[in-house]
Amino acid sequence: MTRDGDSMITVLKIDGEKVELANRDINAGLRPYGIAINSNGRMAAVANIGRGNGDLDTISVIDLTASPFKVVDTVTVGQTPEGIMISPDGKWCAVVIHDGSNKPKSSPFYNERGQVVLYRIDGMKLVRTSAAKIGAWSQGVAFSRDGRTVVVQNMVERDLQVFRNENGKLQDTGRRISLDGGGAAIRIADRAR
Repeated sequence: MTRDGDSMITVLKIDGEKVELANRDINAGLRPYGIAINSNGRMAAVANIGRGNGDLDTISVIDLTASPFKVVDTVTVGQTPEGIMISPDGKWCAVVIHDGSNKPKSSPFYNERGQVVLYRIDGMKLVRTSAAKIGAWSQGVAFSRDGRTVVVQNMVERDLQVFRNENGKLQDTGRRISLDGGGAAIRIADRAR
């Protein structure tokens, strides 16, 4: 569970319907926000949104096989990473960054559009493979079951933007799916393997 207010991540123990504190807090970066755990439960990726003052922010990898769990990799991604997801097959990690698209036009850090950045997961390391422009103040990201389709929620445009993952290269399909409101969080249901 991320704790944006004090920059900590609290580990929870889950046993059936019982949830309790695991007495382990992790510091991955400044203001952890979105978090995703891969389907085999071996790693987590967390988006550290920072202070929102124009500096480049980070995402971190947490090794869930270590005892105790610990951060093992942190990479710089751009301004304000928010949505983050690991593909169901555990091969890819996508992160949505605002990239200044949530700033006023008068800000020196303003950009008209954000970005979705794709990483290949190499053990417990993230290797950047591509990035693509998205809408403004975009928030969530999700993969198809096979990891070949990536969907981004664009808040200002009130739509879903669809990309193809061609072996690590993001291709904008040009497909947009309209929403009645701005999308803020998206997930897929993926059965356990």
